[in-house]
Amino acid sequence: MSDEETSRFVRLRVELVLEVQDEDQVTKAALRRLAQDPELPEGERTQAEGAVTEDTAEALAYLVDPFDLVSEVPGVELQQASWSSERIEYDPDSPDWDLDEDDEEDDEEEDGIG
Repeated sequence: MSDEETSRFVRLRVELVLEVQDEDQVTKAALRRLAQDPELPEGERTQAEGAVTEDTAEALAYLVDPFDLVSEVPGVELQQASWSSERIEYDPDSPDWDLDEDDEEDDEEEDGIG
């Protein structure tokens, strides 16, 4: 069998809720990363700088890279990634934030139960 025939593709879903304690630090980090990106055309750089300056969620989306999350995992290669960020209202005591409940529903759907 070739490597392609034995490859297995896995969709890994990750949901993170982050508390931003210093928006200025996050914005500055995103601006530093933008300044150091040699592949980013100047027009796109200017647009991205505006976005990360205006919205901390955009700054985080620029700083958190799915490739970085899996690049050190042996035996895997990232094929495709998409991610987004948004400001939310968060109440850890709310039943809406019971992550285990979502996992059970997904498991049932995958098993053909849902």
